Amino acid sequence: MRSLGRVTRLNTNFFNRDPRQVARALLGKLLVRNSPTAILAGRIVETEAYLGNDDAAAHTAAGKTPRNAVLFGPPGLAYVYFIYGAHFCLNVSCLPAGVPGGVLFRALEPLAGIDQMAAARGIAIECAEKSGLAKLSSLKKISSGPGRLAEAFSITRPRDNGKSLVSPRSDLHIVDDGYRVRQVTVTPRIGITKSAARPLRYFIAGNPFVSGRRL
Repeated sequence: MRSLGRVTRLNTNFFNRDPRQVARALLGKLLVRNSPTAILAGRIVETEAYLGNDDAAAHTAAGKTPRNAVLFGPPGLAYVYFIYGAHFCLNVSCLPAGVPGGVLFRALEPLAGIDQMAAARGIAIECAEKSGLAKLSSLKKISSGPGRLAEAFSITRPRDNGKSLVSPRSDLHIVDDGYRVRQVTVTPRIGITKSAARPLRYFIAGNPFVSGRRL
């Protein structure tokens, strides 16, 4: 099991601001799941911001409902939704309580608990013959994409929706291990039709684990 070393857990204030700021600042941080048998961790390499009432693509565009209530805060809560009848997607609430906004986690670079993540995804890890190390093409199948990363971390709406991502008692949280991002690329969001042109997708430039289109 890989040790994460010295890390700092993100707090509520980190998320209590504009989703665009949070989406950019989350790049390079680690999403962590603690379980009785393993620590799963992945570096956040791609995010998308959703701005609330004035964002037609946001789940909160039509107002507060039982389904989207978590996005109205307080900040730092997991919002999990089900899409295409097949995949869960993880988001985090932003802004003060009562003000809607959130960030979608689009891709992770798997770092710890890789075997467990692959098992959760139902895939096998292929290794290079000479080095014995996992092939990049194989690792990308684990958590490059919002549905994939949720499955790798066994994230579901019944299990995780409304869960604090900042509480010391939470088994799902986000930490800072000191990694610094050199360059961020900003593009329109992908996979949506409403407000599709807004530049609200952020990813670490050159990172091979980014999902979808890079330009």
